[in-house]
Amino acid sequence: MSSYPEQDAIISGIGISDIGRKTGTPGIDLTMQSVRAAIADAGLEPTDIDAILTLGDTPADETAQQLGIEPGKLGGPYGDAGLLAPVQQAAVAVGEKRARHVLVYRTVQMMGGTVDRPKRPGEKPRPRRDPRPVMSDVPYLLAADAYSAANWLAMHCRRHMYEYGTTREQLGAIALNARANAALNPAAVFRDAMTMDDYLGARTVSTPFGLLDCDVPVDGSIAVVVSHRDHESSAPNPAIRFAAIGGASGVGGWTQRPDYPKMAATEAASTLWSRTDLTPADVDIAELYDGFTFLTLAWLEALGFCGDGEGGPFVEGGIRIGRDGELPLNTYGGQLSAGRMHGYWVLHEACLQLRREAGDRQVAKPLDVAAVSVGGGPIAGCLLLTR
Repeated sequence: MSSYPEQDAIISGIGISDIGRKTGTPGIDLTMQSVRAAIADAGLEPTDIDAILTLGDTPADETAQQLGIEPGKLGGPYGDAGLLAPVQQAAVAVGEKRARHVLVYRTVQMMGGTVDRPKRPGEKPRPRRDPRPVMSDVPYLLAADAYSAANWLAMHCRRHMYEYGTTREQLGAIALNARANAALNPAAVFRDAMTMDDYLGARTVSTPFGLLDCDVPVDGSIAVVVSHRDHESSAPNPAIRFAAIGGASGVGGWTQRPDYPKMAATEAASTLWSRTDLTPADVDIAELYDGFTFLTLAWLEALGFCGDGEGGPFVEGGIRIGRDGELPLNTYGGQLSAGRMHGYWVLHEACLQLRREAGDRQVAKPLDVAAVSVGGGPIAGCLLLTR
């Protein structure tokens, strides 16, 4: 038995659907593309799946019906790790031998929310997570005409600029790195070359964010199969192991942290490192959430790849975060250029890179440890994965 239950779990299979903008493809069709691919990639049949976890996407019962299975229940899908909660819950459940193979997926469409079919006549409403405990300051933000996360995180970013001298050109290095990587990813939606002038000249969304600081809505689905490590010898593809998990929510909401502009990523990262002997120096590649450029900067600092306020100099010029740099970052193009898959493309890419199956964008140096992060503001989750 390992020190923590997730260390007895592996990602045995991964799958991704077609990705595009305004495709018109029904959510269930996208979901079935990714989940069938993930199950096959794990060397399994649908009947091997013990449980399904998702986050309000195509409902798990509808997916199970399409697969012709009746999986068991593992409880609610949302926890401190936010969007990564189903993956972390699956790893813990498998490590504790409450399940052997758990299917986890995320399906999204361009409007920014999840794919969700209409409620059928007579059907009970599906439970929703109440965001009030960790987002109690949202009414005050809305009253101040701050209507979206672009506004809320722009305030974090401006404070970081004020405190540490962070520049737009440093944020631009994250966007340009993402676009350079997307150019090598045939599934990415934006692959044309981008210059710093393009970045700086893009229309303003919420100062200091311009259009190219913001992620790209898409239609798509990504799935993983989380299995017990005793399946590793039977899996047809290299297994990806969980070294540690971390998650946090609720400390100060969006605006009331005493250490503002820090976010829940700080506590999530602290939990992650407390569950492993690995350190930031052991990480070979980072696939970090980039709903906005600043979120990636915040994660670099929270995870300890650089000190507080040092994120700007760390990414400046893009050399350190390039595919042949010290810490290759968002090698598939990130949500900024590949598309907004709500954090599941970072997980899929980390697995591909560790399996050395990323094609033209494969990082050349040996890769043993990958960091993955999702979220920001009051809710965040992160993973440490190993070959």
